[in-house]
Amino acid sequence: MSSVSEGRFLSSSVPLLTPPRRRATLLTDDGVRVEAVYEPCTAGSGTPGDEAAGAPAETPAIVVAHGFTGSTDRPAVRRAARAFAQRAAVITFSFRGHGRSGGRSTVGDREVLDLAAAVAWARELGHRRVVTVGFSMGASVVLRHGALYTADSSLGDTPVRVSAREGRTGSVGAHSDAVVSVSAPARWYYRGTAPMRRLHWVVTRPTGRLVGRYGFRTRIATGEWDPVPLSPVAAVPLIAPAPLLLVHGDRDPYFPLDHPRMLAEAAGPAGAELWLERGMGHAEDAADDALLARIADWATVAPPA
Repeated sequence: MSSVSEGRFLSSSVPLLTPPRRRATLLTDDGVRVEAVYEPCTAGSGTPGDEAAGAPAETPAIVVAHGFTGSTDRPAVRRAARAFAQRAAVITFSFRGHGRSGGRSTVGDREVLDLAAAVAWARELGHRRVVTVGFSMGASVVLRHGALYTADSSLGDTPVRVSAREGRTGSVGAHSDAVVSVSAPARWYYRGTAPMRRLHWVVTRPTGRLVGRYGFRTRIATGEWDPVPLSPVAAVPLIAPAPLLLVHGDRDPYFPLDHPRMLAEAAGPAGAELWLERGMGHAEDAADDALLARIADWATVAPPA
């Protein structure tokens, strides 16, 4: 593996060609260790993992960004990974402050660096096409990541960083070729539903953060955003020319339908595909196998940027 991987991808418990799954600890650009799992595509193989010994360059990779209080080992995330692995290689990871990852959750701000590290790992493993699929908090992260990380490699080997001004940045392998956002908010600080008011209590109050740590196994940072990151609705028009899919349930208890419609409208002339799913609730827990298969189909056939 290259010197880049030796510096950024700290450890792996399984050699590259050993199927079917390998775990790694990724190092983000701000020095946080993030647990990640790679699963080869199982399509067309007699046993899961046969593709690992093939040519990853010809196989797309889907990087899954979970919702708040999730992790790579949560049942809903594993179910999504199994569905996606039938059509692509899959990387799941735990955001900072979640699962076995280090650091503390910033609830969608610095998490963009976690996602960038996972996308870069997919490319380091040989995948030319990488699609990000995010749920809830992860959905807001994939939107902002798609806006900030571009395919411009003019910076050569300069490390990828997100500036305090939230300007677009050239990247070396950390960009996504298509973006799928499931159950995303359109704007920050939304408190228009009871579940969101409870979430704000968990994030902003000392007692709430204790509940988050011991009840949901999520370690939450205490500081406020400074500066406030680019909002999802402001990020959407910057994602083009990468294709964008927005998925939202009409029974989402967190974010009503004005959120996905606002995001779709913000895409402007470049356009975004919008799926309003009848009877669906919120994020990965509400995404059934049929919807996950449709998302994987879109992710693997959407035209390149």
